[in-house]
Amino acid sequence: MVDTLWILVLLAVLAFILYKVFRFKRITIFEHQKGLKYSHGRHAGVLGAGQYWILPAFTSIVPVDIRPEFVTIPGQDVVSADGVTVKISLAAEYEVADPNQAINKTANYRNALYLTLQMALRELVTTEKIDDLMQNRATIGKKFLESSVAKAKEYGLTLKLVDVKDVMFAGEMKRAYAQVVKAQKEGQAALERARGETAALRNLANAARIMDDNPNLLQLRALQAFSESAGNTMVFGLPNSSVPITKQKPQNDSGAPKDREGRED
Repeated sequence: MVDTLWILVLLAVLAFILYKVFRFKRITIFEHQKGLKYSHGRHAGVLGAGQYWILPAFTSIVPVDIRPEFVTIPGQDVVSADGVTVKISLAAEYEVADPNQAINKTANYRNALYLTLQMALRELVTTEKIDDLMQNRATIGKKFLESSVAKAKEYGLTLKLVDVKDVMFAGEMKRAYAQVVKAQKEGQAALERARGETAALRNLANAARIMDDNPNLLQLRALQAFSESAGNTMVFGLPNSSVPITKQKPQNDSGAPKDREGRED
């Protein structure tokens, strides 16, 4: 009886150990994730979305989010090619393309990408003039993208977009640049006004030349203006030869004036 009891205890302990060692565990990889599978601590593959049963004692699965993410590089004080100190900030969009490369080959891929963009910012701004930075911000963003995309790929990332968020000046430089921009805008406005006045004078000269060749056009234009006016009084100056101003009295056959009854004097 005692031996049977000891055998049952041993079997229960053995069953408990087997349950702990060989207990299966269910892992779910969602649509926005990929799973890194490890067997005895070694990388064994990349899993897609789905449910997987594993033995935790021998196998593990680490989910990795592959949705697009954003990183912001705050204002960095950089000197442009023409010696102007500016503070520029960047915004970048990226996503994990190779989870194995991002997790197993890089200690922290987010910090690595941040440092890469920061260094690219300093290297590129030193080769650009301040006017180009202000006027061609979209082009500058493309240059940042081209200079950083290869390095991001080494971290297992796909760099999708890099854009310049802000370009800021120091207090005195900000006022000076504002004055320069104001002077440029005033010069452009003066140039446009001069062009408009020149075009107006040219049109008037052409009209005068046409009216000299065709004097009747002036009268036709006056009649047109008169027909378009409403409730206005217009005075025309006409030469004396155009309208007769004398009126002759009616005479009888003999040439003598008649009285009221038609008798001749």
